[in-house]
Amino acid sequence: MNRRDIERLRETVRCEVALEASGFALDPKESTKRAMKYRRGSEIIIVTHSGRGWFDPLGEEKGDVFGLVVHLERCAFLEACARVAALAGTEPLPTMWEHEGRKLPDLTSISETWAGRRSPWPGSATWRYLRWQRCLPVPIIRTAIAQGLLREGPSGSMWAAHTDDLGAVCGWESRGPEWRGFATGGSKVLFRLGCTNATRLCVTEAAIDAMSLAAIEGMRVGTLYLSTGGGWAPATSAALRALAAGSDAQLVAATDANSQGDAYAGRLRALADDVGCAWHRLRPSADDWNHVLQRDKDRMDKTTNKADVPHTR
Repeated sequence: MNRRDIERLRETVRCEVALEASGFALDPKESTKRAMKYRRGSEIIIVTHSGRGWFDPLGEEKGDVFGLVVHLERCAFLEACARVAALAGTEPLPTMWEHEGRKLPDLTSISETWAGRRSPWPGSATWRYLRWQRCLPVPIIRTAIAQGLLREGPSGSMWAAHTDDLGAVCGWESRGPEWRGFATGGSKVLFRLGCTNATRLCVTEAAIDAMSLAAIEGMRVGTLYLSTGGGWAPATSAALRALAAGSDAQLVAATDANSQGDAYAGRLRALADDVGCAWHRLRPSADDWNHVLQRDKDRMDKTTNKADVPHTR
């Protein structure tokens, strides 16, 4: 995990999430918006700085979310990084002062915004980004478009839909040459490419990687290529449980080849054990599946649609 990843996790994973994952609970009577008191038996941790900091009122310890995990789990920093990465995308339980002001996602607005954007087409900015910068083969791009999963985002970016169990769009991953994020007001559930009644469920951390793995495997029969969008929201866990509930289901942890990916794989294995389905770790030979795809130039040449090649190539 590089420094940029560590800084991103430090800013996005709140201390409350780490505490709740370790069995702590908020003491609302002794908490304020600026100083939230969490208890686990006789242990007490105070969360400050809007979830970015903490201190132990009974001792000297304090710090950020990584220091908190080291303190709670008595583990090394590298292991703490993996544990924090596994919590990415998880929101803490709402507090009493958040209930009043918290708004539910406006799914009507989300669906209208999605419907108002065009699907990519040959030569469009999003098409060029997917085809030439991300090296996705034309058949994969066309399949994702045909399944209603892609839209043209601003500034040449791609929108990749996250849908619920009924197929409704509830958010989208946004990726582009200079941008990555998730739909404002949207909900992370799952990006789903492939067979809807699949028994083999390949879970990646990004829609680009899900499409890349699909390209590498040639859209394997009976497989659904999934992305959590780098998060693990309760809706994501529920959706994965529903998909893996079949007796012949196999949950494939196709997450990145780094500590964060291994942490996700561990969480997927625990879920597979819980629902009673088969589990398999499919580890990319590079950092992620899109890097594998880009590195394999010979494979890309064989799948290139000659009519799609720019004149300048």
